[in-house]
Amino acid sequence: MFETLTKGFRSARNRLSGVTELTEANIDQALRDVRLSLLEADVEFGVTKSFLARVKEQALGATVQTSVKVGKRKVKVGAAEQFIKICQDELEAMMAWEGEAIDFAKKPKPTGIMMVGLQGSGKTTSSAKLARLLEKEHGRKPLLVAADVQRPGAIEQLQVLGEQLDIPVFAIPGGRPLDICERAMAHARKLKRDTIIYDTAGRLAVDEALMDELGQIKRSVNPEAVLLVVDAMIGQDSVKTATAFHQRLGLSGVVLTKLDGDARGGAALSVRQVTGAPVKFVGTGETLDKLEQFRPEGMASRILGMGDVVGLMKDFGDVVDEQKAEEDAKRLLQGQFSLDDFLQQIEMLQNMGPLKDVFEKLPFFGDSMPEGFNFDESELTRTKALVNSMTRAERNDIELFRKQPKRLERVAKGSGRETKDVAELLQRFAFMRQMMSGIGQQAGMLSKIPGMKQMAAARRLKDVVRTGGLEGNPMMANLAEELLEAAVAGQGGGGFGMAAPAGVRRKVDHSKKKSQRKQQKKARRKSRH
Repeated sequence: MFETLTKGFRSARNRLSGVTELTEANIDQALRDVRLSLLEADVEFGVTKSFLARVKEQALGATVQTSVKVGKRKVKVGAAEQFIKICQDELEAMMAWEGEAIDFAKKPKPTGIMMVGLQGSGKTTSSAKLARLLEKEHGRKPLLVAADVQRPGAIEQLQVLGEQLDIPVFAIPGGRPLDICERAMAHARKLKRDTIIYDTAGRLAVDEALMDELGQIKRSVNPEAVLLVVDAMIGQDSVKTATAFHQRLGLSGVVLTKLDGDARGGAALSVRQVTGAPVKFVGTGETLDKLEQFRPEGMASRILGMGDVVGLMKDFGDVVDEQKAEEDAKRLLQGQFSLDDFLQQIEMLQNMGPLKDVFEKLPFFGDSMPEGFNFDESELTRTKALVNSMTRAERNDIELFRKQPKRLERVAKGSGRETKDVAELLQRFAFMRQMMSGIGQQAGMLSKIPGMKQMAAARRLKDVVRTGGLEGNPMMANLAEELLEAAVAGQGGGGFGMAAPAGVRRKVDHSKKKSQRKQQKKARRKSRH
């Protein structure tokens, strides 16, 4: 979702690669790439100009370090890394805010949260998402208030969402928005609810009638937070909308929706600087669990193409049982991994969200992907269909397919695929299982573990991430080399009459081959005589 922004910073980093010092000439060239991507991503012009000026000022005065310490090791760095670090600090400062996302009121008064915005921005859905987030992560007991009587179906929509979440909804069909909000306080106390989320009405554009209505509600219920819901896909118009609402209502923060779509990301950078109202929550999907607290450092890291490990671990923690994941990892490294386990891993990936978003959070991954690359999400669905067409015995023992090849035809028919698709899936699975088993047998990698979480390779990757995603990092190269060696050592072919995947080859004893060729030559000479 930040491809436009990332492209400019990546170009700037490549331009400075190999440069030994930061000068005004090479800084200006790098900033030209950054400026183009910022403007293309709909970052407000004034914000772009001030950001570039601050980066240039710091870069000119910076002394380029040749190495930094990571634990007991020294890692080489250059002008490119120094420049990107300055950009990261400035990006975080642009979006940062202090304190809690929502200041909860002290007892006995319930905390009031007023959701405002234009029609179509996703207010009603965001209200329900916020209620779920506060209940699951903060232990709150929210009450949803249907105060939008302008849009047909708004009340029914909120009631349906509340029913899905098992959260009560207060509504008075045909009532005045001000009366509904005023009476909601007494209803919340009656139900012993400690948080009230007011879903107010919107308009197609900012007008006086809308602002008067919202102003009356705010003065009457005196909410602790006023959150503006903004569609991130409308670009700089979102900043204009935020400015108008902030001037009249005094916003506590902004909720950016549809960041999982074609949003260019400019609004996330502009809103805080232009209005003074920070982005506090972001919507990253349509389902009710796709709302998260905004983290400036994670956003800055992703914009710069360095991933967001903290965000990824949070996504992982939301869908995975930690103890079960560790047990699965141990069995995988011992080669005791079935197609049932494989199916569960696919479902876990799907629950974490779009594959592109998941991999964008991995360090170094963005640089290795060609521009405009998209993941084929349907491939996971097709794989699930193949596995679901197998019997329990077949999932636990794929050797049954070798012994009875007709099973391949049955599974292919059951999943609507071809026999070769089933065979290819089994080959990939067998190779993956053997490769991971090989890693598990490498004493060098596993000798230092008291527990899976302290695997030496994981520690090295963590060190690399801490340096800020430096290119050409020797630790990353060593880790990749160890993994490849482990894969080759553990790989013995899939056993289904197919070659191992491209890029992985068995080690060949060249001296033995040479000896064989000599013997063959001698044999041919004898036969001639």
